[in-house]
Amino acid sequence: MSSTDAGFDPQGLHASPAAALHASPGAVEPSATRLDDCWNRIGVFGDRSCPELLNCVHCRNCPVYSAAGRSLLERLPPGDYLQEWTTVLAETKRGSESSTLSADGSVVRSDQSLSVMIFRLARELFALPVGVFLEVSSPFVVHSVPGRSNQLFLGMVNVRGEIMLAASLTNLLGLSVERGSGPQAAGRMAVAGTPAGKWVFPIDEIYGIYLFNRDDVKPAPVVITNADHSYACGVFQWQNRSVALLDPDHIFSMLTTEISAP
Repeated sequence: MSSTDAGFDPQGLHASPAAALHASPGAVEPSATRLDDCWNRIGVFGDRSCPELLNCVHCRNCPVYSAAGRSLLERLPPGDYLQEWTTVLAETKRGSESSTLSADGSVVRSDQSLSVMIFRLARELFALPVGVFLEVSSPFVVHSVPGRSNQLFLGMVNVRGEIMLAASLTNLLGLSVERGSGPQAAGRMAVAGTPAGKWVFPIDEIYGIYLFNRDDVKPAPVVITNADHSYACGVFQWQNRSVALLDPDHIFSMLTTEISAP
């Protein structure tokens, strides 16, 4: 305890915090008292009418604020808190060495987790394993190749001195494109690939990296799997929307095949 807090009597400062805090914060029982957050009413986060601000300048320098913080840290845990974490850790030990939190906040064992990057092409949401992404950045300038560039093969891109091929996943997946859209109008560009090669492709919108349980991925609908080239290996729900999980090996293999064709 600091010298500032030693022998502190809250009644000497504010009547209401004194009623909310015991002299010994460690003895506070859960729900025994309700903290009177004077800092939100008359302190720096309120109307700043507290007379102690003349001496303390900021609420974080006030013993009332410090005592309130200690009482929160030293309070007893809820009755089911220890049992809940005992169950989680016991399950983790049986299944794998570690666990993580999924996008919905549930605990997922590492051997069942799936980390993906979710993005939008046209009006549809897609995901690829995060491991295939090397970079996501602002749009690069795409240089067309005479006699070769088309709606699928956009051209070549200079990514910090490295020349890479740019392709349109929107075209490969057969998505309808709104008039006036193109690689230069894309919101982002992604650099992704496998050891066999790297590709650059435009993305209309990117939502970030999310962790899911592999059990949450369901088989792709028949309308997708019956297509001439099915690139989706499953579908999962995210924020009340369906996201198609793409097969990266199939995607990049087909890009190489289609663009290499004479």
